[in-house]
Amino acid sequence: MFRFIKPNGVMGINKRNRTLIYPNNQRKHYKLADDKVECKQILHKHGIACAETYAVIHKHSEIKRSWQNCQQYDALAIKPANGCGGDGILILRKKQGEWVGSGKVFADADVKRHIANIITGMYSMRSEDRCLIEACIVPHEFFGSIYKEGVPDFRVITLKGVPIMAMLRMPTSKSNGKANLHQKGVGIGVDMATGKLTQVYDGSSYSDNHPDNTRCVKGMDVPYWEDLYALSIATAKIFPLGYLGIDIVIDQELGPQIMEVNVRPGLGIQLVNKMGLQAAIDAQPKLNTL
Repeated sequence: MFRFIKPNGVMGINKRNRTLIYPNNQRKHYKLADDKVECKQILHKHGIACAETYAVIHKHSEIKRSWQNCQQYDALAIKPANGCGGDGILILRKKQGEWVGSGKVFADADVKRHIANIITGMYSMRSEDRCLIEACIVPHEFFGSIYKEGVPDFRVITLKGVPIMAMLRMPTSKSNGKANLHQKGVGIGVDMATGKLTQVYDGSSYSDNHPDNTRCVKGMDVPYWEDLYALSIATAKIFPLGYLGIDIVIDQELGPQIMEVNVRPGLGIQLVNKMGLQAAIDAQPKLNTL
């Protein structure tokens, strides 16, 4: 492990809010990113590559029929529309006729109970929510060469439609299949100019390999990098939000797919890349007036 290094020019929450979020994101538009259902509607409307929507459940009375309609699929993701940090997300796959997720078997009653909890706002800190059920992404084999479990994704930060920073978020044996950094996943820096991976950051120190795999990841080429980069630009253009965190996963067959859009992306990406947001902005000629 390498010693922890705090990069120069790191923005804290207050500075990020003052210089990036408030000037570029009007509060009235926050819900377009915060609400996964509204976000998906915009993505579908503009033909942006993303997972197919199987069902949107608004009320308890809709659970039984909607879940019955989903029995035709072999894999799916169940998400709270207004959840955050990966809470409440359930990835299920059929194995020998049973739904399995996170190493456990889920009976129909278990799934319906989870959907009911989503609707009552358990994962979104509100009195009610909607449940989104969508196609399950099959991660590209590239991810499996680093770590085989869970669904990893790329977080790309865009400012006024320009990608300025990116990282690969990977699950670990301690993260229960989640790629989120605050849930014990790891971040891997991405060189924006080349699309190559850099160092792995586990929240306290750096290394050249995933904590559950001795293979060196530094210098690995991100597959579909040019497509992924272009997809982040296309996505940023269709939202009336100038500062975004765009989450993208690479499907084995379909290539880059948008997972969700964040209006207040976390600041850990700076430590992952050993670069502050201001330095990333300064490195972009189109944005050097900020």
